[in-house]
Amino acid sequence: MPTYEYECQSCRERHEAVQRFSDAPLTDCPRCGGPLRRVFSSVGIVFKGSGFYKTDSRPSGTSSSATPSAAAAPGPATEPAPAAAPATAAPSGGATSAD
Repeated sequence: MPTYEYECQSCRERHEAVQRFSDAPLTDCPRCGGPLRRVFSSVGIVFKGSGFYKTDSRPSGTSSSATPSAAAAPGPATEPAPAAAPATAAPSGGATSAD
């Protein structure tokens, strides 16, 4: 069962009450009889165990900057890039660059 916190609008005193979800909210302050208002606050969350951090799902041998290889990527196979044009020979009969 959850614990709810109430604050009195008259005396500003805070009270806690353990109630079921189906119970009606408290309306009267037990100290002064003034109207109560339910106070909502943030809930503390603690993650225990493995699987909550990005390093838990990564294999131990890879770095964070590694990209997946093409073999591991799903999808259609890619065609190899076209071969570079063969280098042309230097014209004969002229000066050479290496003397």
